[in-house]
Amino acid sequence: MIIGLDSNHCDVFMKNIRKIANLIACLLLISCLNVYSSSEDLVAFDDSHILIDALLNGLHRDAHEGNFKTYFARFSSDAVFLGTDKNERWSIEEFKGYAKPVFADGHGWTYTLVERNWEGVGDTRWFDEILFNEKLGHCRGTGVVHLINGEWKIAHYALTMLVPNEVALKIGSQTIEAEKK
Repeated sequence: MIIGLDSNHCDVFMKNIRKIANLIACLLLISCLNVYSSSEDLVAFDDSHILIDALLNGLHRDAHEGNFKTYFARFSSDAVFLGTDKNERWSIEEFKGYAKPVFADGHGWTYTLVERNWEGVGDTRWFDEILFNEKLGHCRGTGVVHLINGEWKIAHYALTMLVPNEVALKIGSQTIEAEKK
């Protein structure tokens, strides 16, 4: 018996102590599950990051080696590709038509990765990457990838040329003149 409490009050007090102890145990369990879930998300993020990097690194390797079939297998069936020219907005089928003769001799185009940045979680991620090309200099690729049937696919890719601010007006003027022709 607790000093100052009769047996009825002591029983009520002990029941309340048990309820509080159970509540604390439940909160600790929930807290542990949250930590476990968060660490699983981190592992899943890291795995996805590795898989998506491999997808894009493979894309650039396949382009360099002119591997038409594996290059285009990396895109979703409804993908869109934006090239450097304002008229180059292609469905994946249209892009295949453009690329087929370029890849025919086993050489496509070469863009070397300089850096890549990722955003997003879950089944949709987006990225931007700086690439280097011998003829065009630094370019930027941006895109969206989706997890489709357990496999990451490129749904959208845009390639742009990076123009240093110091020459932007000159390049802009040349672009305007070229479009008049």
